[in-house]
Parts: sequence; C-alpha cells; structure tokens
Amino acid sequence: MSGVFHPRPNPIVAAMYTARDMNVDVIVMHGPAGCSFMASRPLENAGVRVVTSSMKDNDLIFGGGPSLEKALKESKERFSPKTIAVIGTCASTIIGDDIKAIIGRVDLGDTNCFAIDCHGCMDNNTEGAIRALRAGANAGIIPKEEYERQTKLLKAATSLEKSKGMAGRTYLSPAQSPTKLAVCKKISEVLAKGGKVAVVMIAKKELAYRFADMFEAVDSSCKKLGGSTFFAANLDKNKGLPRIRGYCEDILRDLDNAGVKMDAIIGGLDEYAVIGEEMAKAVKGFGPDLTVVLGICHGYPALDENCILVTDQPRELKNYLDQGFSAVGEAGSHGMVMGAHSIVNLETAQTLRELNGL
Repeated sequence: MSGVFHPRPNPIVAAMYTARDMNVDVIVMHGPAGCSFMASRPLENAGVRVVTSSMKDNDLIFGGGPSLEKALKESKERFSPKTIAVIGTCASTIIGDDIKAIIGRVDLGDTNCFAIDCHGCMDNNTEGAIRALRAGANAGIIPKEEYERQTKLLKAATSLEKSKGMAGRTYLSPAQSPTKLAVCKKISEVLAKGGKVAVVMIAKKELAYRFADMFEAVDSSCKKLGGSTFFAANLDKNKGLPRIRGYCEDILRDLDNAGVKMDAIIGGLDEYAVIGEEMAKAVKGFGPDLTVVLGICHGYPALDENCILVTDQPRELKNYLDQGFSAVGEAGSHGMVMGAHSIVNLETAQTLRELNGL
C-alpha cells in the first residue's frame, strides 16, 4: 500500500473495533489522550467503555507504565469489567513499553485483561484487527478456530481493497454524491414495466443496519408498481464474532416484521470479501434487468451498466464514478448506525418511498 497517499483506515482503530466485536467491556488506549479520539466516541455509543492512559511528555522519556497502571486500576474500580483490552499506540510502541508486564503489576482480581500489540505504522489496517483477534484467542475470549477463520477473511479483504478498492488507487478525492432521485426513478421504471430488480447487500459490520433498509423500500415499491424482485444479503447469523452475529439477528427480525422475504442469505457480515462469486451466481439465476448493489460494491464481481451502486464511503464513491458506474453515496452512515439495534433509514430508500407515495 506504499503507493497510496490518500488517508486510509488506521490499524489501531481496527484493533479497537475488533475488541468491541469480541464484546470486550473496556478498551484502554495506552497512548496520548487524543489518540484515536474520533473513533472512541462512537465506540462508546455502541456500549464499549473507551479510556486512555493519557501519556504525557515525561512518559515518553521515563516510560508510560505508571500512567497505564493508574488507568487500569481506575477502570477496575469504576466499571467492574469482566474484560479489558489494552491497545498499544505509536507512542507506547516507539518507547518500547512492555504492556503485558505492566498489566501483570496490577491486581485486577478476576478481570480478564489482555494486551493488543498495535501501532499506526503497519502497512495494512487489517493487521490491527488480526493482532486483536490473536490476543483475544490467547486470552480465551474467542476460540482459536475463529481467530484463524477471521485472519483468512481479513487477508482476503486486504487483497480485495488493493485490487478493486481504495487501496488500489494512488489518490482518490472524496466525491459528493449525485442525487438519489435519478437512480430511484430507474428502479421504479423497471418495476412499473414488469421488470426484474435484484437487490444485493455485501455489507460490513454495523453498516448493514442502514443498507438493509433498501430491501423494504424496493419490496414496498414492487408491491405497488409491479415487477418482481430478488433479495440477497450476507446476513448469516451463525457466522462471525458475537456482536456481529447479533447484527444479523436484529436485521433479519426487522425485515421479517416488515413482511420482506429474503431469497438468499449468503455468508456472514465478516465474509464480504469472499462471497462475491456465490452472490453473483445466485443473482444470475434470477436474470435481473437491474441490480442494486449495497455496501462493499466492488466485492460483487458482476458489476456492469445495469447496476446501481450504493456506498457510504466518499472516496469509494469517487472510485465507482470514475469507472463509469451509476453510483450514489450515503455520507455519515457510520455515525448513524453505531449502537443501533434495528434498521436505520437509508436516504436512497427514503427517496424511493417518497417517489412512489409509500
């Protein structure tokens, strides 16, 4: 990824989110107070306590052990957690703090506290997630088999991003989304003519809460206008880390309550990088006139001029528009879904509903 110089996701943040997905109670960032601040706030909205050792100038000279010990003691007293993950940062790595040894000096009773060796200078952000998973497996938080499975998936995700995503381009400027009206008119016209519309979701983690809203909007439009639909999504509730499986259960519950029938559940929310071929095969059997692809759209290998792409990433949107695809962006989605337990309205879906008087 050395040739890419637009901002990329941080390995430290990837480790934080992975700790959350393993249902860790408290995350202690061993570094300056401001390290990963923007990621910490939404994580707390999702129910995870995030605190910091607040390393200062003197810690960089004499070591950050005392600051981390203090943070651990206060975390134990204040939150009574079952699990604590201490995540390293660039600062603690550069000065060589031995986080495991520091943890060993603090009496945390029956709290399972473990260290995640991480810093922001690793080439791929997924390496932060892999290190978190390895540490979680060693601490007995997740099975070793799940660590090995997740590692394979994360390496596949890295390969996908380098070949087709943002990591495959030297620089991408954030794109402003075209309006949703044009693509919603296209969906409505196909249905009104008795055509076939497939909706394919290849989503990542909690963003599925927002993208899934498109299934209900297209389903309602089909019932009013005519045509036929095929719905496929990576919502296998039996795959993935504990919190991620819960997302699938929530979404499938909401879709069922709305009377939306899913035609194909292919893979879990952690398998977005490896399910594209199977998803495309299922959709091909339906023979759609139009396909709406949601989420990690470049994970779907059958993209063509008859596809509408919906992404939450402004730089990824630029990537899609540059390739000539019909694409729209759902900016700010990540902040909307943190802490969600039910489907969150998608602007494209809302536009489709309004267009069809639903």
